[in-house]
Amino acid sequence: MDFELSDEQRILRDSLDGLLANTYRFGQRYKYMKEKGGWSRAIWNRFAQQGLLGLPFLEAEGGYGAGPVETLIVMEALGRALVLEPYLPTVVIGGGFLRHGGSAAQKAAHIPSIVDGSKTFAFAQLEKHSRYNLNDVTTSAKKSADGWLINGEKLIITNGENADVLIITARTHGAQRERCGVGVFLVPANAKSISKRSYRTQDGLHAADIRLAGVEVGAEAAIGDVDNGLPLIELIVDEARAALCAEAVGLMDESLKTTVEYLKTRKQFGVTIGSFQSLQHRAADMFVALEQARSMAMFAAMATKFDDPAERAKSIAAAKVQIGRSGRFIGQQSIQLHGGIGMTLEAKIGHYFKRLTMIEHAFGDADYHLRRVSESGALV
Repeated sequence: MDFELSDEQRILRDSLDGLLANTYRFGQRYKYMKEKGGWSRAIWNRFAQQGLLGLPFLEAEGGYGAGPVETLIVMEALGRALVLEPYLPTVVIGGGFLRHGGSAAQKAAHIPSIVDGSKTFAFAQLEKHSRYNLNDVTTSAKKSADGWLINGEKLIITNGENADVLIITARTHGAQRERCGVGVFLVPANAKSISKRSYRTQDGLHAADIRLAGVEVGAEAAIGDVDNGLPLIELIVDEARAALCAEAVGLMDESLKTTVEYLKTRKQFGVTIGSFQSLQHRAADMFVALEQARSMAMFAAMATKFDDPAERAKSIAAAKVQIGRSGRFIGQQSIQLHGGIGMTLEAKIGHYFKRLTMIEHAFGDADYHLRRVSESGALV
């Protein structure tokens, strides 16, 4: 199998790396964190101008018809730079729901606004009791005269503070954990009867908890089959997991480079600590963990195109296991090799580890996905 990037893909990678090198130095990131919602509109507009926000959409929809490899390239670069802007919730998740399940009218109403950067999305799925179970949904959507009436609570919604549109999972019928009866709805973030509580998360991003107290939406708000939306949700979440795997590889790659540079400059007993053989061995172990993660991230990107949902889910779960394990190991080693300075807010290495930790728990940690792989029979 050929793993070499095409000329177009290399241009994408190099142009994005160049943009981020000029606009996303570590000190600049602090400035962006202080803007409303915790990210920069100016940077988001630069992403739009460079065509990054339109990558996965068809050319007829104003996009570029790119695939999972291009998403991998972008997410890895965003990870290396610790980017705060909501590419995952808007382009990968929001765009994914529209591409795979949206009607022609929904695509026309939202995709151009994603591509030009004027509209961002947030995925409101998690509830107090649901943990990693996508079909554990108590938020309800009841038929009304003109559409739907939505009631419930959703937690830890990345970009929930700034989003223009919320993608909400809600139960149209059935018991709390039934696989059938889960629908997906596009809800304006400024709709009446929505209350928000916003806050900063450990990795520097912003999230929000929301309460929906009888939110009224039209019939056109429903995406796909309102009574059997779980397969669509599982597909989009698998694509999000693959994208997170790629972001984590970027974070690990930069963590290793930063740590090696520190080993080359930090002196003890009159010599650089990088000359100590034991520390060289630990850096080598970090490199092995990184390459294992990189291989599985590439596998996850390819697995998003598998026709068999069970095979896709099993493959991406296996990738998430390796990403979680490699991320934890590289993050812990990076902090330890930096010593006390690695624990300070001024050192960027700790910020990489925080983001890796949040990715580990997004849409299922390593233990959860290892159980999924085992239950699928892949370990037999």
